[in-house]
Amino acid sequence: MSWLCNIFGYLLNFIYTLVKNYGLALIIFSIITKIIMLPLSIKQQKTLKKSAKIQKELKDIQDKYSKDQERLTQETMNLYKRENMNPLSGCLSSIVQIVLLFAMFFLVREPLTYMLKLSPDQISKYENMISAKSAYSQIEVIKEARTNNEIDIDLNMDFCGIDMCNVLMQNWQNWTVYIIPALYIISSIISTKMNSNVGKSKKQNDIKNNEKENEDPMAQMNKNMTIMMPIMSVSIAIVVPQGLALYWLMNNILMIVEKLILNKVLKDEEEE
Repeated sequence: MSWLCNIFGYLLNFIYTLVKNYGLALIIFSIITKIIMLPLSIKQQKTLKKSAKIQKELKDIQDKYSKDQERLTQETMNLYKRENMNPLSGCLSSIVQIVLLFAMFFLVREPLTYMLKLSPDQISKYENMISAKSAYSQIEVIKEARTNNEIDIDLNMDFCGIDMCNVLMQNWQNWTVYIIPALYIISSIISTKMNSNVGKSKKQNDIKNNEKENEDPMAQMNKNMTIMMPIMSVSIAIVVPQGLALYWLMNNILMIVEKLILNKVLKDEEEE
């Protein structure tokens, strides 16, 4: 994971040297990573739509071979093969997002290591100087550098009045720490709602709520990942610096925009 953190650190530091603001650099960084992942997102969106289209045929297979699990599995895989679908391909994007999430966590947690590329000895010297003992000791060093001339670190962590160094759990009385997590929750609700509607036809949307539909494993896995990602991110956002929460928020907003565009483009392709 450290190799990925180092690559991200070089990119984030390069952006920071251009804009001179940590929060703005994170936003631009989010846009760049989203563009890089666009081909994977397009593939995932196509898979989700195709998965929704074969639900009726899949349900017929499940009903016909409900008492023969071996035949059910075989016929299901044959269906995927005919439709040129990989049962796991739709989850690849979500898995990559989880990897990026952890890489960003370490990057934001240790910006002196991965972004500014300070030596371990230099970092230890600064941490010992201020007796930093928390999980975010490097963040403490950056905050202390604002008033301590002995610490030669200059990172502009103020973004629209929000201190990117703050941690919600450690700053309950500061109302600004609630802004980004609150916006993230709102964007997550919108994103989850959009995911639940991907590939559904008007006929599917009119099915009564008390009728339980069978979902293929790929669709169910995608659904679970879609629900778990926001829950996990919001839970972690309470105990991590605001910088990481801002990255997640931007990722969600970009994801919503991306889905709106891809849904329109893919719909036009289907009509043609």
